[in-house]
Amino acid sequence: MLALVAVLLRLATLGRPPGPDEAGLLLVARSWAPSAEELYGPFFVDRPPLLLALFRLGDALGGLAGTRVLTALACGLAVLLASYAGRLVAGERAAGWAALAAAATCTNPLIAVGTAMPELLGLPLVLGSVALALRSVRQAHRWRAVALAGAAGLSGASAVCVKQSLGGGLVFTGVLLVAATVLGRLGPRRLVATLLAAGAGAAVPALACLGWAVAAGVEPGTLWYAVATFREDASVVLATQPAGAPLGRAGVLVLAAVATGLVLVVGGFVVHAQGEWSDDPTLTSAVAAMLAADLAALVVSGSYWRDYLFALVPSTALAAALLARRRPSRRGTAMRGAVAFTALSTAVGLVGWALLQVSGAQAYPERDTARALREAAAPGDTLTVFGGRAHLQLGSGLGSPYPHLWSLPMRTLDPDLAQLRRLVDGDERPTWLVEWVDFTTWTPAAGTLLADAVAEHYERAGTTCEGHPVWLARGTDRPAVVPDCQGWAGLG
Repeated sequence: MLALVAVLLRLATLGRPPGPDEAGLLLVARSWAPSAEELYGPFFVDRPPLLLALFRLGDALGGLAGTRVLTALACGLAVLLASYAGRLVAGERAAGWAALAAAATCTNPLIAVGTAMPELLGLPLVLGSVALALRSVRQAHRWRAVALAGAAGLSGASAVCVKQSLGGGLVFTGVLLVAATVLGRLGPRRLVATLLAAGAGAAVPALACLGWAVAAGVEPGTLWYAVATFREDASVVLATQPAGAPLGRAGVLVLAAVATGLVLVVGGFVVHAQGEWSDDPTLTSAVAAMLAADLAALVVSGSYWRDYLFALVPSTALAAALLARRRPSRRGTAMRGAVAFTALSTAVGLVGWALLQVSGAQAYPERDTARALREAAAPGDTLTVFGGRAHLQLGSGLGSPYPHLWSLPMRTLDPDLAQLRRLVDGDERPTWLVEWVDFTTWTPAAGTLLADAVAEHYERAGTTCEGHPVWLARGTDRPAVVPDCQGWAGLG
């Protein structure tokens, strides 16, 4: 029942305008044309091929709506698997609380409203890995245990092939197998066999991605850079450029974690971890390691978007199951209260979001600006948005000759904006250029050079809903962009 409710709640927001990540991933999936030096074709994204394959599947099923339906189904499956894992942890009593924690977090609008997020698509694979690992250590038959461990590794690594930060299932599997052996539940020979099987299973998705890349003519180094090395370069950029925006998002993320009840669930587990260790050190160590890995991945991301909290669903569901099973018990009562708070937070958040939509006060400046651009543009026009905003790009219906749909890849791979300046100075310059972020925001000197090039080749042709300049290539006859801004964006 909770799985069905989770699916329906996510489908209830199906008509919401696209978000930046899902819009960008859709654009990449639609233009997917791999080559030796380009993993996906004209647009760059630092995500694994399995994620783009899922977005391509969703797009084939119905465009943006198809990807959201796919995400809703993934959310429902994650709730079912959280319930099953909770049952393996502590019986029927814990299963319901684990499922409630997963369902409430997956649908909480304080994290994200209805959008197709990579983390949600990968959750069933993480929780599948957890359930298979639990089955493996409890399987009396040696070779069945080995097969289950291999399946756990396969599922956990597949989650990483959806998004690199979803490694919690692999961590849980490895720690659970080792802890069960160290604490005497399994023998050394069984440990070696199950670890080798888990490793072999984990290698399958990686080898499959590599095999696809070779078959598609992509250089292995190109694949490795997109899914691994790029993040190292991006972290340097985040460390050296103004940190005001990431720190602001980090503050909002912490507030969201508090308001959704995730802090209560995690805090309850941390406070009572020693007591849980006394009762079941094997399981407690695996859950603790998984939670630590999830939190570490969130912290080192450097970007701190709220949807990163979805990655905590498996570890918080297991933490909830461990403590909520205890009845009567002060720690059990506290955890059940924490999970109930997550459900209440989701209910209040959804009601508040619905009222905001009914009132017409919700602003969608990218949607309204995109609509105005689409009306002003002529067939064959192109658009580049400086500062990202892939949802504006998608909504406009215009192609982009610039490969960067997000700001971080632009700042990392075109740090001095030389590529964009060459585009602006060349014959293939975009018809429209939206300065959503001031050209000098991240690199003042390079931004000034870009602003000079834009002033030479473009003229002002309107503004966005938030007052940002819209530029039109000189010598092009088009009406001015005057968006009909709804909600708070139109109050000015």
